[in-house]
Amino acid sequence: MNLPEYLACLNACLNATSGILLSLAYVMVKKRRLIWHQRLMTGAFLVSCLFLASYTTRMAIAGDTKFLGQGPIRQVYFTILISHVTLAMAVVPLVLRTLWLAYRGEFTAHRRIARWTFPIWLYVSITGVIVYLMLYQLPLFSLRI
Repeated sequence: MNLPEYLACLNACLNATSGILLSLAYVMVKKRRLIWHQRLMTGAFLVSCLFLASYTTRMAIAGDTKFLGQGPIRQVYFTILISHVTLAMAVVPLVLRTLWLAYRGEFTAHRRIARWTFPIWLYVSITGVIVYLMLYQLPLFSLRI
């Protein structure tokens, strides 16, 4: 495995980890285990920061990776990719604002924006893994379907 492929795999692992931490944090807040919620959300944020550093490094080294699939799977891939990239850009300011409100103790405003931030952030984490699998791991996607 060369460095760009290794970084792509690392990025998928970081996305998966972020998704798991987000899901656990959601469970903890629903159970009113607020200290655990805070710790898990801090972890999800730090993992996402590591992802961003790794992703930009991979892009600087290798640039874009071409999707080789043909037929209907190509439209599926690009639909997922476009929604992933668009929402990934949108979620950054939402995450920063949501965390800032929690840090400041403005929990009413925090809950109001977190209702939007959480599902978008989780979607971006999950689709990041799916994009990786479609590009690097599942030979099925490179076949003509």
